[in-house]
Amino acid sequence: MPTTALLFALAAACLHALWNLLLARAPDVQVATAVALVTAEVVFAPVAAVVWHADGRVWAFVAASGILEVGYFVLLAAAYARAPLSVVYPVARGAAPLGVLVFGALVLGHGTSTLQAAGVAAVVVGVVLVRGLRAASGTGVAFGLAIAVCIAAYTLVDSRGIRHAGPIPYLVLAMAVPTLALTGAVVRGRGAAALRAAVSPATVVAGVTQFLAYVFVLAALARASAASVAAVRETSVVLATALAAVVLGERVGPLRVGGAVLVVAGIALLARA
Repeated sequence: MPTTALLFALAAACLHALWNLLLARAPDVQVATAVALVTAEVVFAPVAAVVWHADGRVWAFVAASGILEVGYFVLLAAAYARAPLSVVYPVARGAAPLGVLVFGALVLGHGTSTLQAAGVAAVVVGVVLVRGLRAASGTGVAFGLAIAVCIAAYTLVDSRGIRHAGPIPYLVLAMAVPTLALTGAVVRGRGAAALRAAVSPATVVAGVTQFLAYVFVLAALARASAASVAAVRETSVVLATALAAVVLGERVGPLRVGGAVLVVAGIALLARA
């Protein structure tokens, strides 16, 4: 994995952990997420216009990615209403890079080295250990796997689509669909007043960092395999857990420490692959 791609993916992981922490502390996560998405589109649309680079072949990928992102957000909201976060999140984030690796190799014919496969496997296991599977329920695992499929699918779509556009224009276009869908659902269900009430420095910063995090992912995808990028970006789980321990006072036991070591080992293998 090229050093630049590794650094981009690690930067994405840091920003991903930050915006998840900001939104997790919001009184209403769904409304806060809608505000964050709208913020990102409003802030970065002018930037996309200035640095515009996209050819006609990008539209199919933008449409597919947008639809998959809608599925991701719908499943995520449904999952958190029915199952514990501590089950859904590690399964979804841990299984996604494995799905990218397997689907890419079997369906798209992407080559996979032994080092790459070992690195992805180490990150996946480490992510699950770090987050833990307390009170694992069948419903939570099923939702987590469905969400992982969405993540793996839009990651593979984006790894192709980014060849036809710059990272910022591509993401502004791709996120327009989920932004409109989620915001529309909130307005219909809660009213526009709920959106206005959720506007705060935290949701604005979450929107900007959420967008930047995936810009870094796209930049990494343009330089390395989707499986490697997907694995490295999931180190956000380790970072989020560390932040939760410091900021929210969560307990970090030996199992989580061991998982973090596995994640670091996996990244080291991917860096050499």
